[in-house]
Amino acid sequence: MDTQAGKATAAASANAGALARYRGDFLREVEERVEEGEWVKMCMQCGVCAGSCPFGPHWEHSPQKLFMMIRAGKRDEVLGSDAMFMCTSCYNCVVRCPRKLPITHIMHGLANYAHRLGLAPKGQPTREFATMFWNNLARTGRINELRLTLGHYFRNGFAAGIREALTMKAVGLGLLKAKRLNPLEIVGGHGVKDVKGLHAIIARAREIEDRKQGLRS
Repeated sequence: MDTQAGKATAAASANAGALARYRGDFLREVEERVEEGEWVKMCMQCGVCAGSCPFGPHWEHSPQKLFMMIRAGKRDEVLGSDAMFMCTSCYNCVVRCPRKLPITHIMHGLANYAHRLGLAPKGQPTREFATMFWNNLARTGRINELRLTLGHYFRNGFAAGIREALTMKAVGLGLLKAKRLNPLEIVGGHGVKDVKGLHAIIARAREIEDRKQGLRS
């Protein structure tokens, strides 16, 4: 596994490479490197996506605003926004968009691209939990619920973890009684049969995604 410093260096290098290649043409960068990014130019700024989203009143940048910012070349503002990480994948925007833009996919694509370039906002809770969830899953191919829960509760320190765990004790006891939470998973846990094969698949998928996003040659 790469070290955090190594990942940060690779992300910074990829970001510098993107800046050099696209020379301020952020729309073309999004079209070529973000999932479904070629649809951004089709947005007609009607605002239906923002009005359909249950988080609409709470967006810093609605999809409509983000798409206009992309076309205006506001790269730092877009990739540094936490708006993409607020998407709950309800697909209201996709269903109601008069041009049938895959807005949800674009939002997740922007979030992924910003994350991999190291430009996503630090401390964004959805991003942090998603990263924690993925790292937990990728380790053995199965989620270790106990480690994931403890990692989430104690992310801000021991005292904060104890307080948060106590507020959820009824849920925890219910999971124990229903045999949905196994205390012994703290020392091992379940996984897929071929963990090495899983890691090879993940490595290959990452290589393909890296090349698509220009993170490696």
